Amino acid sequence: MEIVVLASGSSGNAVYVVSGGDAILVDVGISATSVHRRLAAAGHDLERLRAVVVTHEHTDHMKGARVLLKRHPVPLWATQGTWGGLDVRTPGGGTLRSGVTVSFGGLRITPVATSHDAAEPVAVLVDDGSHRVAVCTDTGVVTPLLEERLRGCNLLMLEANHDADLLRHGSYPWHLKQRIASRHGHLANHQAQEALDRMLTRDLRGVVALHISEENNEPSLAEACLATVVNGSVPVSVAGRHHMVRVVLDGDAVTMERLGAPPARGRTAR
Repeated sequence: MEIVVLASGSSGNAVYVVSGGDAILVDVGISATSVHRRLAAAGHDLERLRAVVVTHEHTDHMKGARVLLKRHPVPLWATQGTWGGLDVRTPGGGTLRSGVTVSFGGLRITPVATSHDAAEPVAVLVDDGSHRVAVCTDTGVVTPLLEERLRGCNLLMLEANHDADLLRHGSYPWHLKQRIASRHGHLANHQAQEALDRMLTRDLRGVVALHISEENNEPSLAEACLATVVNGSVPVSVAGRHHMVRVVLDGDAVTMERLGAPPARGRTAR
């Protein structure tokens, strides 16, 4: 199984998962053009795409869905609450329910409810029969149910949105700080660290920190928090706005690398 985090953060989120002849895209929070270009930079295309799964209706998770699905009409899946906030439909799509598994060829996805200020947000577990990975962002807390479902994954992609002190002393208005730090906001580094510690099992092969705030966090802080838990037993990486992360799971082996994201058209790389 190969996983490519195409983008992660408040400016857009998209994760490509492929195994054998089947692939899914979890969230399309970047433009369709960016999806194509980033996939190409990682050595992939959309020929094997079987479905798009949207975790919730916020713009940074679905803004590219309409154009992408017009060009590549595959089924779109979301929870009933999320469907209410989407303005795109595709033939063969369906409704996700927390805890209910849906199959797309050789890939099976299981949504799990998260705690966020959206209509019906979920994390997504993806299983190909040999490996299980979790994509979990946009949750203010890791509930007992979420923790139970994520425990035992081979790859844990977990939000580490902000550093509590940087958020507290940063420039955001107070109401926004309260929202981010609330039970329906985003996980802080220390919360992700504590959750990872509780979910650490022999099955874990790698960890990727997601949805890093550009103003209220530093990739090095998030990485250090999670690396402390695993203590060198598995690799830890951080996905950001300007780079991608590729993870390959092959039996008990794992390879993880950061890839430069191609610059947006009309802009030069920085």
